[in-house]
Amino acid sequence: MGRPLDLLLRGGTLVDGTGAPAREADIAVVDGRIAVLPAGAPASAAETLDVTGRVVAPGFIDVHTHSDALAAPHGVGGATEPIDGLRLAPLLQGVTTEICGNCGTSLFPSLPRRLPELAEHLRVTFGLGPVRPAVDFDAFAAGQDPALRHTHIASLVGHGTLRAGVMGFEARPPRPDELDTMCELLDRALAQGAAGLSTGLIYPPGTYADTEEIVALARVAARHGKPYVTHLRDEMSQVESALEEALEIAVRSGAPLQISHHKTAGRHAWGATLRTLPRLERARAEGVDVLCDVYPYTAGSTVLHAMLPPWASEGGIGALLERLRRPETRDRIRTDIAQGVEGWENTVGNGGWDLISVAAAQTHPETEGRSIADLAAERGVHPVDQACDLLLAEQGEVTIISHSMREDDVRRVLASPLSMIGSDGVPKPGRPHPRWAGSFARVLGRYTRDEQLLPLESAVHKMTGLPAGRFGLTGRGMVRDGALADLVVFDPASVRDTADFDRPLLAPEGIDTVVVSGRVAARGGRPTSARAGEVVRIR
Repeated sequence: MGRPLDLLLRGGTLVDGTGAPAREADIAVVDGRIAVLPAGAPASAAETLDVTGRVVAPGFIDVHTHSDALAAPHGVGGATEPIDGLRLAPLLQGVTTEICGNCGTSLFPSLPRRLPELAEHLRVTFGLGPVRPAVDFDAFAAGQDPALRHTHIASLVGHGTLRAGVMGFEARPPRPDELDTMCELLDRALAQGAAGLSTGLIYPPGTYADTEEIVALARVAARHGKPYVTHLRDEMSQVESALEEALEIAVRSGAPLQISHHKTAGRHAWGATLRTLPRLERARAEGVDVLCDVYPYTAGSTVLHAMLPPWASEGGIGALLERLRRPETRDRIRTDIAQGVEGWENTVGNGGWDLISVAAAQTHPETEGRSIADLAAERGVHPVDQACDLLLAEQGEVTIISHSMREDDVRRVLASPLSMIGSDGVPKPGRPHPRWAGSFARVLGRYTRDEQLLPLESAVHKMTGLPAGRFGLTGRGMVRDGALADLVVFDPASVRDTADFDRPLLAPEGIDTVVVSGRVAARGGRPTSARAGEVVRIR
């Protein structure tokens, strides 16, 4: 072996991330790299852990997070404890690499003159106090504080950020020179190591873009061999036409396509996975490189202002808040929710305000965990007025949880060979969705062991080797000689999620040890002092 081993994991069952059958092996770590040894082979190390009865797997890769700003050096209202719990949640469920910048929102890129208005948009999106946008990927990477990084992070380029950073929040097509600038900024960020292009086509300003605009940008991603990652324009009643738009963009641009948190939500779309998943399989058979990700819950989470029609947010957060003060604006919102607007997802119209609960409202914590409908009834006001009043009181910074999916649809997507696992974690203080702390343990415990929806090897592959291949994470996602030493050790008999909507950051059970860059970052289910996470550049 050359120099002495730094770490030796003895007696465990190796599930290597490729989907291959589990086997007995010992795992050695030296200089941050892995060596796979025959079980019981003579070896000694500076630290040896007996992992008998445990599974050793590659560190999990969370392909869909909104944790862009967690390693920025700030707290919430001067307090750091809430953020510390949020920072630790991925690590304690075995995640060693996160991919952020999803749903069209990243911390970069922007023209310098647009940074102030972009900062206000990002403040509302990330909800962690002042958030500083960056002009490019290099500046984003420089802003990540190594002392705060428990896990590795890679970032997509958010189309909404890109658009706002060039042309602001206007609801119009870009001029040719603006589109050229967007393409140039994207090209530069991808060359610097960004992981791909993301869109959030239900969120302003991304929702103002047409298909042609996205095709032009996706062609830039294709030149770099990086994926186009999309939150579809509609995941509810028009999910099938929205999926066709995404497939068209992939075919015309040549970019690999990743469907974010694939779901068919709202009563008008329940059961539509019986059609959407076969459609994805046909597209792959026709040569389209399409995959998807999924979180194992029937509730989603987003910002409250996304429940309003897109016109309400034209011009940015300041313009939105000014509009919400006017009775005629609220009347128009009520009408649009009741009647629908062409091209708008209309979450409330597809479900109801009783299914929308407050996850984070920093100055009104008494609203957290309660539905908009209940809060409105308590005050004797219409739910639209309740939503608008809360947005005004919180300066637009309200996160919600939407109970909009059906279990059979979630199970179909989880079982699909095209899906990988992402938490879609929105790590804000308050009562965030428990997926931020529980997604990976929930798949391993509930869906793999208890319900036997997936073989263990397949579940681990969806969390490791499959996402590593999709996002070009060379040296990650598999346990093999020479791979980077990101590892997780868990008990397949006891692993389970414990986080729920009342206690959303409870750590899972059965995740024993997490190794990041060859250093033990969690031991016995508790964090160590190690801070080995890095910004990953994908070339």
